[in-house]
Amino acid sequence: MLDPALPQLVVNSRTLYFSWLPAVPDAVAELVPVGLAPRTDRQVFLNQYVVDDDSQTSGFGAYSLTYLGVSLSGVDAPGGDPGGWWTLYVTSSERVRAYAAARGAPAVLGRTTIEAHRGFLVAQTEAGGVPLIRARCQIGETGGTINSGHHRYFTARGDDLVNAVYPFVAEPVDPFVIESVEFLDPTHPTYALRPENPLTIPFGFYSPRASFAYPGGLEVHRRPSPVPVPPRAGAAHQVPSRRARSGLPSGS
Repeated sequence: MLDPALPQLVVNSRTLYFSWLPAVPDAVAELVPVGLAPRTDRQVFLNQYVVDDDSQTSGFGAYSLTYLGVSLSGVDAPGGDPGGWWTLYVTSSERVRAYAAARGAPAVLGRTTIEAHRGFLVAQTEAGGVPLIRARCQIGETGGTINSGHHRYFTARGDDLVNAVYPFVAEPVDPFVIESVEFLDPTHPTYALRPENPLTIPFGFYSPRASFAYPGGLEVHRRPSPVPVPPRAGAAHQVPSRRARSGLPSGS
């Protein structure tokens, strides 16, 4: 197994990355653990990508991957992009799954495909042989534009919330239009993050050449200390409630 403390580099992956506003904002908020806060708009993000050849990675080999999560408030990455809490992490590689799981990611085996033809793209994620998410887009060609910066992602490892900053460089296509995002299994916990109708896309891009790094270290996130609530006169002391993390959808 790869040492999860080692950094890893991926170059020229085919990457579809975008966000949306959810159909059930309260259900999205329930997926965020105590110590982190979702954005007020409860924005959800999705990254589906494919690495076609072993030569594109420093140690992972060829693989596909999807991660899905909730954008956070107050824990921005360098440059100002919001931090994110991973709720799903699906990869075709057991090597990548074990590496990510040791870093706290909710990693399972599955497959992501990205098919582009005549200006249209379809990206689909499945786990356990069951299709979960399908995105359809209109795409153009790459030009002289470069997207670059950093993302910050949070996971849980034991009793700790941990995070790391992930640098990236991508060559986006133009034009780029998300036509639809389908959550295909209403019984799966990811259904809680499905988009509202009509679809609202705050940001996104498709790049046939996106590169990024997994940093070597993880930083422990300090949870805010609970504020004691004094008992009211004549009333029994009541322990302040805490929101529990739940992966169950509320349904609609």
